[in-house]
Order: sequence, then C-alpha cells, then structure tokens
Amino acid sequence: MNAQFLRDTGTVFSREFAPVVREPLGLLFTMGQPLLFLFLFGPLLAGTGSLEGQGSPWQWFVPGILIMMCLSGPMMAGYSLLIDLIGGSMERMLVTPLNRTAMLIGRTMKEFAILLAQGTLIVVLAMPLGFRPHLTGMLAGLAVLTVFGIGLGALSFALAIASSPGGDLFYGVTQLVMFPLMLLSGVLLPVDSGPGWLRAVAALNPVYYVVEAERALFSGRFTDVSVLYGTLCACAVAAVGLVVGTRSMRRGI
Repeated sequence: MNAQFLRDTGTVFSREFAPVVREPLGLLFTMGQPLLFLFLFGPLLAGTGSLEGQGSPWQWFVPGILIMMCLSGPMMAGYSLLIDLIGGSMERMLVTPLNRTAMLIGRTMKEFAILLAQGTLIVVLAMPLGFRPHLTGMLAGLAVLTVFGIGLGALSFALAIASSPGGDLFYGVTQLVMFPLMLLSGVLLPVDSGPGWLRAVAALNPVYYVVEAERALFSGRFTDVSVLYGTLCACAVAAVGLVVGTRSMRRGI
C-alpha cells in the first residue's frame, strides 16, 4: 500500500464525508427507524421483565438495535454512489488519476466513521433507559459491528454499480433482502421462541450470528461461542464485500 494510494483514499474520504459535516442532522435522519424502536418498542419489551434465558431486556435489545442500524445504514450506502453514477459526477472522477480501489476504500471508510459515531450515540442514549454495557465488551462489539458494516457497505456499492444507470435493481434487491435478514436475525424477538422451520432458516442467516455475538460482547461474555461465530461471519462479509466491491469498481464502471 503506497503513499499515493493512501492520499487517494484520503481524498475520496474527505469528499464523501464533507456533506456529513455540513449537515450533521442527516445522521439522525438515517437513524430514524432504530431510534423509534429504541424509544417506543424498547420500553414495551422492558415492561415485560426479563426475557426467558436472555437476561435483562435492555441488555438483549440494544445490541439488536445496533444491527438494525447497520442494516438500514451501510446496506443503503450504495445509494450515494448510484446518484453519482446517474448524475455523471462519477464519470468526472474517473478521468482523474485517482486509484479506483481507493475510490471504494475511501467511501467505505466514510461508512466506517458514520457507523461508529451512530453506534456510540445509540449506546449513550440507551444507558439512561437501563442499558448497562460492559466497557471492554462494548468496544469489542462496536469493532465487530464496524467490520460487518464495512462489508455491507462495500456490497452495497457493488450493487449500485450493477444497477446503473436505472437503479431499479438496487432498490429492489435492498428492500427484498434487508427486511428478511433483519427479521430472521432476532433483533426484535428471540428466534429460539419460533417454530422449528424458522429457527432452521435463521441458522442460515449470517446476521443472526453477528447479533448473538454483539449481545454476548456487550454483556462481557467473551468466552461465549457465539462471539467466535459472529466475528467470523462479520469478517467473512467484510472480506467478500471488499473483494466484490473492488472488482466492481475496477471493471464495472
């Protein structure tokens, strides 16, 4: 990784992150759904007492909200690239000497920064409600969440490139995939309480393992086997996303 590549990555990151700095309220807008679930659904769940075998409702629920935020944020990150492709601004960037891989990495690092800031904000807002995270576990959980989000963001960029110029494929796939992934991951209610066929389908969902790892880490259960499975799934999604996204950026535009 040479100095020129790092400079190109920094240039793309600065370009993509500048609108976020100018309009910070946009961060809260993208967090609308997770915040609604946190403040409206969370108290209802907490009012039922401890979930059977799951501990405190808040300890169980907040990590799920973080994954929901990850699905609704980085998974839709390709929208900005799609707008650039449709509007023609991406074509102007392609005639510059910027490295195409750096274009993807720079955009992905922007999603990394946003996801980390949003995840921290969710944790801070949940603490007055009764959420008590393990400090070291929280840091580890945010790290796993960020790795997972980077993978989803890179896959979203690849999908945006494949959907250009119309964009219909991007909207269709994201809506078709996002909600089943979320519902089958147990972010709102325990999957273990569902019927056998639902548990079998959830076992094929990598998001389910990341959710379980987040819950274990935020509770300080580092030796729980779910931490290993969830971390492996997050790293696998990140690796696949970066490989596919890089190839798409090099060949597909």
